[in-house]
Amino acid sequence: MDQLAALRVFLKVAEKGSFSMAARSLNLSKSAVSKLISALEDHLGARLFYRTTRQVSLTEEGRAYVQRATRILEDLADADNAVSSLNAEPRGTLRISCALDFGLRHVAPALPEFLGQYPDLKIDVDFNDRFVDLVEEGYDLALRIGSLSDSSLIARKIAVARMVVAASPAYLARYGTPLSPADLADHDCLLYRGRNNSGEWAFTGPDGQSQSVRVSGPMRANNGDALKETARHGLGIVAIPDFLLGADLEQEGLVEILRDYQQALLPVQSIYPPNRHLSTKVRRFIDYLAQRFSTRPGWGNGTDHIVHKS
Repeated sequence: MDQLAALRVFLKVAEKGSFSMAARSLNLSKSAVSKLISALEDHLGARLFYRTTRQVSLTEEGRAYVQRATRILEDLADADNAVSSLNAEPRGTLRISCALDFGLRHVAPALPEFLGQYPDLKIDVDFNDRFVDLVEEGYDLALRIGSLSDSSLIARKIAVARMVVAASPAYLARYGTPLSPADLADHDCLLYRGRNNSGEWAFTGPDGQSQSVRVSGPMRANNGDALKETARHGLGIVAIPDFLLGADLEQEGLVEILRDYQQALLPVQSIYPPNRHLSTKVRRFIDYLAQRFSTRPGWGNGTDHIVHKS
């Protein structure tokens, strides 16, 4: 028995609900279809279809086998396409949705080099903090910060960001420096809208124990640069990804606090729909960013790069 041929026939019968309709669709005889299904059932030792004179329907085993057979044939197609496209050059238009502050700092500077490598490719990028529907709006991929909430999409981590809790020297001189996360409850904190609307900041201490504190303050925004600028002017304490900070916090007008208490690392992820085959242009762009960010010190690999002056 040709098992791959049998799988294709099985899925077509399951789709059509009829041996004769499946045979016509596959340009086979009804007897050939029936023989392949019978051989497959004998091989599995299970009945896949209920057969009557009027209809064909899947058994419980058949319904379970549909999912596995579909995955097997999709994986085979992916393997074939991946090998055949290894040497293909990206072409057409690559549509990208990217978070505004991260995109302007780290993606925009990477685009000229990437475009220079592939002259037949065009890029259409939307720098915007809103969460887009990739399929509905026609994007090839999105670059997002943090955990993935839509489990129907595929994510690949291309970098890791560390959260830095900081304030201006003027603010700390006026109100004192928090020594533990619990102290933040008595301070003005600047909140990122969308990442944690509960107003609760969670930390892991030097002893490995987790603790959280509910914070509040004079400003909530969906843009890290706006929060950083507000903190720089002495109006509160900010928790901000290190990819928004330079290597020298003193030049930013900020001082890092609570260095012994770490917030969860933020994955920087490329998100794309679960197509059967990842296009060359998408794959090359994701590989390019992952390589670019992995060789950069600091936020790209989640290590501490900020200079602290005594």
